[in-house]
Amino acid sequence: MKNMTLLIITNLMLFSFMSIPAYSAGKNIVPGTDNKEYQKTPVINRSFDGAFQAKTFRTALVDKDNTKWFLTEIGIVSFDGKTWSLHNRNSKVSTENLKDLSYDFYSPLPEVLIATPNGATIASLPINDKTDATTYNTETTGILSNNVVRVLAGKNDTRWFGTDKGVSAFRNNKWLTNSYDEVYPGIIFKEYPITSMATSPGGDSLYVGTEGAGIARIFRDDVDGISGASVYAQWGPIILPSDKIYSILIASDGAKWFGTDAGVAKHTGDNTLDNWTVFTTDEGLVNNFVQAIAEDNKGKLWFGTKGGVSVFDGSAWTSIKMEDGLNSNNILSIAVDKNGIVWLGTDNGVMSYNNGEFVSYK
Repeated sequence: MKNMTLLIITNLMLFSFMSIPAYSAGKNIVPGTDNKEYQKTPVINRSFDGAFQAKTFRTALVDKDNTKWFLTEIGIVSFDGKTWSLHNRNSKVSTENLKDLSYDFYSPLPEVLIATPNGATIASLPINDKTDATTYNTETTGILSNNVVRVLAGKNDTRWFGTDKGVSAFRNNKWLTNSYDEVYPGIIFKEYPITSMATSPGGDSLYVGTEGAGIARIFRDDVDGISGASVYAQWGPIILPSDKIYSILIASDGAKWFGTDAGVAKHTGDNTLDNWTVFTTDEGLVNNFVQAIAEDNKGKLWFGTKGGVSVFDGSAWTSIKMEDGLNSNNILSIAVDKNGIVWLGTDNGVMSYNNGEFVSYK
């Protein structure tokens, strides 16, 4: 097996550090005006029906059957619209120190990818005591490290694994070779851990957010390897509010949104250096630390922050906080199900929003 290396074509060293403005002038953006659509709405309080007790909902996703899946401090839980379940009865599926959870929409059989400190687990659904599961680790596969922090399934049978030593990819039952280590060595990912990942619509390009080194772009090349593209970083002439990236969304219109600890950046088009816009509390964002981003079925964008939720309709911002009914202002994850219901994972339970009504589960 060839050593996997990662080549990131970077212009970080070509530019000296420069002060970046918080907002790109010339954009026709209307600051938030406290739209009341989501505020002071009724809140229905419900429980987990005795299935478990969990508070921290760090990852949220929706599968093909519209079942909601969450990663919590006690492991993986799900909600099919009627019943809450805790999936802790399979010895092949760990419940401790889980880092990330992803659903593979493109697999012939329904599967989830689970990031753990001991490798990446691929588990068939439903997860029960008879579920088949396989763990990719360095002893048996070409994955770079057992400490897997992010997982993601792309189209064309490509699965991406972010580790503490870099990114690995698996496609057509084969671990892809790559060519980036000489320029972007694995030690970089120890210094600046991977925090988030998102694929392009085709699934062959990956945007990798880090805690301090901006966004790396890598892609599957024509010979089933991993190659590098340019880095998005504050040191270049790019309007990125911070190099600490905590969330990424590729919207339905192709725009790329990056949540940081100092606001959110939007990038459009294919030119790395152009078409950047930054939104902060000055433009209407409720809090600048953006931990989750999702798009609802009306095209509105939801931003989960450490200070509540912001909803952006393309021109105006709406703020939602605890005084408006949230369980907590610390929003850790957001998902939108097939019925358009928005699910908000917090450090104090999970909430759903639908047609002017919040439902709180804790």
